[in-house]
Amino acid sequence: MPREFDQPTSNRTFVLSALQNRIRLDGRDFLQGRDHELIFGEDLGVVECRLGKTRVIAVVNGVIGRPQRADKPYEGALTIHSELSPMTAPIYDTSRPTDEEVLITRMLDKVLRRSLAVDRESLCILAGQRVWNLKLTFHFLSDEGNMLDCACLAGIVALRHYRRPDVEVVGEELIVHDPAERAPLPLAIHHIPICVTFAFFEDSANPVVDPTHLETVLSSSRLHIALTHLSSTSPTLCVLQKAGGLPLSEAELKKCVDVAISRAKDLAEWLEAAIAKDWEKRKVVVEVR
Repeated sequence: MPREFDQPTSNRTFVLSALQNRIRLDGRDFLQGRDHELIFGEDLGVVECRLGKTRVIAVVNGVIGRPQRADKPYEGALTIHSELSPMTAPIYDTSRPTDEEVLITRMLDKVLRRSLAVDRESLCILAGQRVWNLKLTFHFLSDEGNMLDCACLAGIVALRHYRRPDVEVVGEELIVHDPAERAPLPLAIHHIPICVTFAFFEDSANPVVDPTHLETVLSSSRLHIALTHLSSTSPTLCVLQKAGGLPLSEAELKKCVDVAISRAKDLAEWLEAAIAKDWEKRKVVVEVR
């Protein structure tokens, strides 16, 4: 697998030796992820997710326009844009995307857009003429490993957190109501996509969940498993992507899927509780005012 930068031989030997003895440098178990933290912006649809020292901000914006596809006049659109810069880590160059940047952007598109997490027909205002077109932008602030999982959480929470203005059609006129007049409306979300990443090492028989930046660089392969979660059912496999040439057995793959399912359930419950807590805070602020 491509290396983003070369590690000194001593570092590589030390880390791989520790993994052989089932020791991670940050003290976590192999299948233990780092703690997550969500920070909600003042504006709806702005969310920062922190996974250890990895930080990603997701921002949702909506504009009224024409349907982007003539064959689907009843559907709005969701586009995804990612911004990685040297501020994220020195290895990222604004002149050309790295392999890591391409992988993250493609996976986010598959997990958040192509999985149909957002009900696009609910974005229709006037069939064939006016729809809501949404743009989900990711700002990667710090890369300490596993930016994909961090961004995926930030993205789906931002979409759940966003509210679009209420629109009324009177004859041929569109009236966009101010949020002070009518409460803005949430997006119709079909499911909650959760991504779980594993890193594999040639000298270790067991993968690690939520790899750090150093573990990612030294890994021989990575496995990204995305699942869609509904409160009434078990998570469903959405995307499975492997990077790197280390072969995996059927038993190893099944074990990873089982771990990802359990982790997706916990994360989905956690983010729903975090969103509910933020809304309670906003209600208190409104009542005080």
